[in-house]
This record gives sequence, structure tokens and C-alpha cells, in this order.
Amino acid sequence: MEGETCQKDPKYNGRNGSFDPRPGGRPMFSSDRHHPDAGSLARLAEELASRGPRTAVEGPWASGAFDCLARSGALAGFIPDDCGGTAAAEPALVAVLATVAEACLTTALVLSQWAAACRIIAAGPPAVRAARLPALARGDATTTVGISQLSTSRRHLAAPALVAARAATGWRIDGLCPWVTGAAACDTIVTGAPTAAGEQVFFVVSTTAAGLEIAPPLPLLALAGSLTSSVRFAGVAPADVIVPAEGGGVRTGGLATTALALGATRAALAVLDREAVARPALTAAAAGLRTEAVALAADLDAAARHGAEADARDALRVRANGLVVRAAQGALTASKGAGFVAGHPAERLVREAMFFLVWSCPQAVSSAVLCELAGLEP
Repeated sequence: MEGETCQKDPKYNGRNGSFDPRPGGRPMFSSDRHHPDAGSLARLAEELASRGPRTAVEGPWASGAFDCLARSGALAGFIPDDCGGTAAAEPALVAVLATVAEACLTTALVLSQWAAACRIIAAGPPAVRAARLPALARGDATTTVGISQLSTSRRHLAAPALVAARAATGWRIDGLCPWVTGAAACDTIVTGAPTAAGEQVFFVVSTTAAGLEIAPPLPLLALAGSLTSSVRFAGVAPADVIVPAEGGGVRTGGLATTALALGATRAALAVLDREAVARPALTAAAAGLRTEAVALAADLDAAARHGAEADARDALRVRANGLVVRAAQGALTASKGAGFVAGHPAERLVREAMFFLVWSCPQAVSSAVLCELAGLEP
């Protein structure tokens, strides 16, 4: 397979035979890679929201939400067009992530981890791209990523949490991935580890590989349906090896996390707006928060279109973190005591907003959030 390239699949014969979940609809990126089709995106959001209660418990794989992503063509947008995808532009992908997050944050988290794994695979050798990406674009295979040990998790420890070594029979991986979303529900995990020489190498690992132990899902404050767990490696042989180009290691502070926070903010504002219909006194607060959300969306879109340095990406994330927490608190306050009862949208939104305080937060973002909470200048 050396030198093999992926072949474009214009028909996208996935599990259900087309890009779109409803007859007569349009694929997500059928005519414009820079903008998702508005009708397809709206239908996807409706379907994800309707599956939300089941997704929250069983995950998007069992609820059918992940299949909705595949059938709509949303997954294909994250995949290069020479590997069965439609190669949507970054602003379009950010828009999809925000809309999915507004409809169902659990599904959006899973999608973001799938997309991160696919991005690493897409940077791999042609044979790996050809073997992996077309099936992922169709939704015929599932994957997730476990790289927090390289970016934000357990970086304070003296020894790496996960290490890789080249043995006589190939590579072997040992240690722990502390956070892997959907590990037990996916076919593969894309992970990364340093070698003794300090080289950072990525791997595609089958979830049925010998020596791989997936712990039970963690009892999270929110998003339990993401089935996030730790994964232990004991001499695990990877299926594929991806050596990144120089400077191509893990990067923290991407735009996906900010896009998800924006979507969660919009979900909270929808609750606040509904309450404001009968209580005009809430209108000013709702309008103020929405103005912030609109400004954040515009700046996020600009960053996706034109690129942004790490400091600018971090600043967007800090704004998004503060806004999603305040918007959720506003939804709870407006809902009064009813919102404090388990099962009410407001209480779920408050719990989900807390996720952004701990998920993939570079030190600069964490420090800025803490300063904001303490009323200090960063």
C-alpha cells in the first residue's frame, strides 16, 4: 500500500446510502465548502435534540445521534476530499460544531474528539489515510482521541503518563491515557506518546488490542453520555504509526472548544428568552448576553477564516468560558426554583457549563479564568 492515495467518493455510500437523513434534502456541504447547507444543518439539530435525553444516558452511538452526523454529511466535512470527505473550510466546521453543541453538547463533545482523531490520521502517511479516513467519513468506523496527557492532563508529573518504545517486533505503548471520550464505544483510539529520545509519536490503536484496558466510564458532573474513561496500555502494539512533521505535535487552545462553548451559550439563552416572553423584566439581561454571544461568534468566525495566534485563541476561549457560565446561571435564575429540579434544562445547562472550566484548558486560559473569578487583573 506504499504510496497509495485515497479516492474521492462523490456518492458517499454510507450506512444509509446518502449524505442526507431525509429524502429530498441536501448534503451538508454539497454546493459550498465554506458554508454548511442551512436546511441540512437545521434538520440535523432537530434530530440531535430529539435524541438528547437518550444520548445523555447511553451516548450518541446507541441513541443514533452519531449516525445522524454521518447521514447528514457533517462527518465528511472534516475529512479531506481525496479520502472520501468533502473538506469543508474551517469556518464551516466551526459553525457545525456550535450548532451541534446547541442541540446536544454530549454529541458535540464526541464529534470534537472524533474530529481531532481524524485530523491526526489525515496528517499520516498515504497508506494510513487511505485505510482509515473513507470509512470514518461514511460513519462505517468510529474513532476517538486520547492525547490529553500530551497537552493539559498530568503534565505536572515527573514521568510521562504514556510512553512509546520501538521493540524488535514493532512499537509498544505503556502507561495511561487519563481521559478518552467514548473509548468503549469506538473501534480505535488515536493517541500519542513520547519516546525515550523525546520524539512525539502518534498511534492508531484498536480498542480490542491485547494489553489495552478500558476502565468503566467516569461518573462525571455532566456529559456522562460521552462515556469518558481512562485507558491503560500494557505493551500494546498499535495498528498504525504516525510520526508528525516537524512542529506538528499536539496544539492546545484550538477553536473547537470555543465553538462548543458558544453553542452551549446559545442553548442557555434560548431558555432565558422563553422565560422573558412572560416576564419582560428579563429582556434586558437576555439582550445583553445575546449581544456578547453575537460578538463572540463574529470574532470566532474571523479567527477561523484568517487564523489566529495562540494568544488570540486563548483570549477567545476565556471570553467563551465566562459567557457560557454566566448564560447558564442566567437561565437558572430566570427559571427560578423549577430550574433547580433535576431534569430541568436549566440545571443541566449549569452542570454542562462547568465542563468548560476543566476541558482542554491551557494554563493561560485557566489562570485568566481564575483571575476573573477572583476579580483580579490577569
